[in-house]
Formats: sequence, C-alpha cells, structure tokens
Amino acid sequence: MDITIQVRQRGTLTLPAELREKYGIEAGDTFRLVDLDGIFILTPMVPMVPELAREIERLRLEVGLSTEELLHTLREQRERYYQEHYTGDAVVSKEADA
Repeated sequence: MDITIQVRQRGTLTLPAELREKYGIEAGDTFRLVDLDGIFILTPMVPMVPELAREIERLRLEVGLSTEELLHTLREQRERYYQEHYTGDAVVSKEADA
C-alpha cells in the first residue's frame, strides 16, 4: 500500500480511514515512532500486562493448578531467587528432601 499523508500544524499526521479500519486503530491508541536514518516505522504500543495475565491464566488452567497453588509456587520461587542472588545461600526445595 502506498499512501501519501501530510504533516499539519503542530506536527499532526492523519492516518487514512482505510488503514484505521483495517488495523482497528481508534482515537487515543498509542504508537512508537522508530527513526531508522530517515525511514520512520510506526508500531502500536500494546499493553503487555493484560496479555501476560491471559497467558498465565491459560497456562494455569492447562496444567490444572489452582490459583492458591500457583501463588504458593511463585512465593517459593521468589524466595529461592532471593536466597541465591542476595544471600549466596541456595534454598533446598522440600521436594528434594522427600
């Protein structure tokens, strides 16, 4: 697609309706402009938190973990990471002792 757009007052660009409709772009959507030596790339800023939350929930359901089990495991991992990176002590898991 080859479209000509014009820079207006205050640097405003208007994306043609055809592109906005094709890609579901709505007023208020945020984009990142990357300048590659005069070649501009416009990419949408997609909020990652909701996407990551959906993926975590999908995986949790796929493996059959309850929310409580997931949170418990996350707490154990966080403690293990803290011990290994900030105290120099390795934490031995309860499963390894069994």
